[in-house]
Amino acid sequence: MPRIPAVKTADAGFLLKLFYKFAGKRFGAVPEPMAVVAHHPGLFKANGLHELLVEKASKSVPSNVRELAVYRVATQLGCSWCIDFGTMLQLHDGLDIDRLKNIDDYAKSPAFTDQERLALAYADAMTASPVTVTDGQVAELEREFGRKGVIELTYQIALENSRARMNSALGIAAQGFTSGDACRVPLP
Repeated sequence: MPRIPAVKTADAGFLLKLFYKFAGKRFGAVPEPMAVVAHHPGLFKANGLHELLVEKASKSVPSNVRELAVYRVATQLGCSWCIDFGTMLQLHDGLDIDRLKNIDDYAKSPAFTDQERLALAYADAMTASPVTVTDGQVAELEREFGRKGVIELTYQIALENSRARMNSALGIAAQGFTSGDACRVPLP
């Protein structure tokens, strides 16, 4: 249970109820982090718009690479909600979620491509405290994904660091979007 409870539908205004309906249709449930942030309407609106714009703009890096990097941040920071939701998103994108069990061995596992390994190592370096990203790492990513791709990957990893840290601070845990290997939320 989160440290600050979610805004209940009965207590929501018209726009929040509309969002809850949209989120319920899209994800099968209202994402609890958004329902908690709804206590601050201005940040709720800003966050919702930001997430939609980031999703729409993130098309330079292959989705498997991007989603794995974001998932890696969630595992490194121990955000069970992010792991749960991220697994569901990968499943809905048609990605292989069985290999997520081997994420800690990505450097040696044949389940991951060279592109994915580069992005996963970058996610580790960006998530470390202090950050351990090197010039060589960025140069290699630029050769693989171009400048636009490096910016996109960096932005996505930084955003997931923010999400995971906020969810952890507020005590927001796995919501049940997935159950083991099977997704509880039906494919869209």
